[in-house]
Amino acid sequence: MKYLVTGATGFLGSRLALKLIQKGHRVHALVRDPGRAEDLKKAGAAIFQGDITDRESVEAAMKGTDGVFHLAAIYRLGIRDKKTAERVNVEGTRNVLEAMQKLDIAKGVYTSSLAVFSDTRGRTHDETYRFEGRHISVYDETKWRAHFEVAVPLIEKGLPLVIVMPGAVYGPGDKSSVGDGFVDYMNGKLKMIPTATVLCWSYIDDVVEGHLLAMKKGRPGAYIIAGPPAPIEEAFGFLEKFTGIEPPKRRTSPGMMKMLSVLMKVMEPVVKPVPAYSSEGLRVMAGATYLGDNTKAKKELGYEPRSLEEGMRETAAFLMKEYGV
Repeated sequence: MKYLVTGATGFLGSRLALKLIQKGHRVHALVRDPGRAEDLKKAGAAIFQGDITDRESVEAAMKGTDGVFHLAAIYRLGIRDKKTAERVNVEGTRNVLEAMQKLDIAKGVYTSSLAVFSDTRGRTHDETYRFEGRHISVYDETKWRAHFEVAVPLIEKGLPLVIVMPGAVYGPGDKSSVGDGFVDYMNGKLKMIPTATVLCWSYIDDVVEGHLLAMKKGRPGAYIIAGPPAPIEEAFGFLEKFTGIEPPKRRTSPGMMKMLSVLMKVMEPVVKPVPAYSSEGLRVMAGATYLGDNTKAKKELGYEPRSLEEGMRETAAFLMKEYGV
């Protein structure tokens, strides 16, 4: 089979593209910077320079493929340029999915996120839930729009599209805010750990497998492919177990994180913090929960994500090798 992968140089997209090649499939990789796609090119992927905001480049890369994996998105905290996030996450998704429709592609998998539920306030939702309210980050909001204003309506019109919804994707090579936190921890630079913030931890290899299962077995609609829920404190507890490095003792309450978020909003034009310590990043870590029920994916796709302990064991091994611990 021949597949188009958007976002093929990203953390998740690159792993998926290489896995497809390993399984004997041919891959068209749509990338903005071919210089970042050398590993994919060496592995045998056909590299198409373009951008999901450019409909012509999307169609050129998609022609002749049997299926589409659409992963490309702006994924980080502390986004200041909301218009760019909307252009990529919402309109870029529209370009890819409408090109699928135009070119009569047999099947597609779109990577959404549990972030479309925003802060679930301790409740665990399934795929039928639709959040209506104010989002706590630009990423949450733009992914919600792409999911409910673009992908779902096209599915209702007959597009053969499967939506997958990971939780907090982590593992070796992660460059997200979560991964940055692990790196700071290894380097002794992590100053505090938020309390009451709970994520569904989704190990990178499991999320890749979830995408493959969705393409093979998924029916049009959504599947939550998140891993087990756990507080951030628990994740660092496992890292300590496997690395022997003690995490910071300071625990920051949701109230304190919210106060810091307000303060940072005033300071941001001057200090330009890293994403995790931006006003938006601090707000997301202020006791928010991103919880989803993966029962449907387990039952219909055969999806079986690993435990947080097992995933952290693999992550710790990588970090220890990377930083000479």
